[in-house]
Amino acid sequence: MNVPAAVAAGLVATVVMTALMYVAPMMGLPKMDIVGMLGSMLTPTRRPAVAIGTALHLMMGVVFALIYATLWTQGLGRPDWLWGAIFGVVHAVIAMMAMPMMMRMHPRPPAMAGGPMAAMGLVMGHVVYGVVVALVYAAGQ
Repeated sequence: MNVPAAVAAGLVATVVMTALMYVAPMMGLPKMDIVGMLGSMLTPTRRPAVAIGTALHLMMGVVFALIYATLWTQGLGRPDWLWGAIFGVVHAVIAMMAMPMMMRMHPRPPAMAGGPMAAMGLVMGHVVYGVVVALVYAAGQ
């Protein structure tokens, strides 16, 4: 496994996914502020919450990219757009299962949109993340 390529892929993919989340409302999808949600789990003050949430989201993006790269190295798929999309869908399902637990752990749970549009946005974001991880990782090989 190429660790520097996986780290770079995770960072780039997380930035792309985060940007997509911020423009999602312009595409008719609900607002998805994972950065704010993560940061506000640790502090109620907006500015530090954004900084903490950004750091946590980037770290999680790197960790998941390392997991993807490990799976590819072990022979489960390969780093191409199709396997990136497949991993992204699986990742989205895991995120959907984790979301209720995160809301229960949150000291001040934010109001989050639900329903099919929120689920579609979550899947779309994770598929984009997976594809970007795969393409950036493959380019770094």
